Amino acid sequence: MKYANRMDRIKASEIRELLKLTQRPEIISFAGGLPAPELFPLEAVEKAMVETMQKQGARALQYGPTEGYDPLRKHIAGLMGAMGIETDYNNILVTNGSQQGLDFAGRVFLNEDDYVIVESPSYLGAINAFKAYECNFLEVDTDADGMLMDQLEATIREHGDKVKMIYVIPDFQNPSGRTWSLERRQQLLALAKQYDLPILEDNPYGLLRFEGEHMPSIRSMDDDGRVIFLGTFSKILIPGFRLGWVEADQEVLQKFILCKQGADLQASTVNQITAANLMDEFDIYEHIENLKRVYRKRRDAMLKAMDAYFPEGVTYTRPTGGLFTWVELPERVNTTELGVKAIEHLVAFVPGASFFPNSGNQHCMRINYSMMNEEKIEEGIKRLGELIHKEL
Repeated sequence: MKYANRMDRIKASEIRELLKLTQRPEIISFAGGLPAPELFPLEAVEKAMVETMQKQGARALQYGPTEGYDPLRKHIAGLMGAMGIETDYNNILVTNGSQQGLDFAGRVFLNEDDYVIVESPSYLGAINAFKAYECNFLEVDTDADGMLMDQLEATIREHGDKVKMIYVIPDFQNPSGRTWSLERRQQLLALAKQYDLPILEDNPYGLLRFEGEHMPSIRSMDDDGRVIFLGTFSKILIPGFRLGWVEADQEVLQKFILCKQGADLQASTVNQITAANLMDEFDIYEHIENLKRVYRKRRDAMLKAMDAYFPEGVTYTRPTGGLFTWVELPERVNTTELGVKAIEHLVAFVPGASFFPNSGNQHCMRINYSMMNEEKIEEGIKRLGELIHKEL
């Protein structure tokens, strides 16, 4: 068969392939970005599902508007307000997870051979979504405060009109766990205005801050409609609902709505109504506080274990929220090869090379701390530390 040229660029997600292996119960998995299933509000969800079918069954089983179920969009607007973003529900499109928002952003902004600017490293799911539109990637180095602004401006100047979009995860970034400073956020917005570029702000983890000062989202500082905000219920409620959203000014949002109509018409009516009913009765903010308490303990356990078991010469981030820490080993260590050995020792992580769209950086790894309890975290990091010692 003759396939489209774009298929040559699309590869299997290394994370999704790893997750197949880590389904074995004996493996201690730090690989996925999965929320802890024992924290899902099962009874509240069951009650909301029953209410959906008993009170709105016919409506829940019918088609719905592309933009989404209005009561849910209003709840989302409330969540946005909790993040410091004052918006109206009419500026919100409900998507099948924020991953769909990434795909639509590529469809809206990217032509073949255009450039998208990303952090280095950046989220693998976004890289794969954008690749489908046959674009090129410009990586901008980062430090503890976010993108290096001098390098960003030089990159924009060098590539001119072929740069179409800047993609960032400013809060507890996937994969690094880092959070941008206020100054860098302001500088990014100023540069985007100067060069008339859209910013795609991906924010799955912003409500999961364990400590430190809240940083305003870039969207909250946007006064000319160039920031598109992606959010999701996957990390703060339930990933299985596959409900995310795009929040943007009307002109941009209408483009995303057209993409949604062409892709799948709408997100699941049943899931949207159930999620709205759940949020009517269930205190999602109290639930988020509980998530933060548990994840903070697990973060602390992981950092303590790394301090104890990782050898000198290994560095790692100390995130103040979110789900990940980022580990860098001496450059002679190949973490893809190390990952195979780790699976043999019943522990899993994600090798770092996949998070760099232009290749390289074989010595890094992403480690998740939300899924495993403290006992398994210590044992898994101990095994990993022993393997790293042998490699060095």
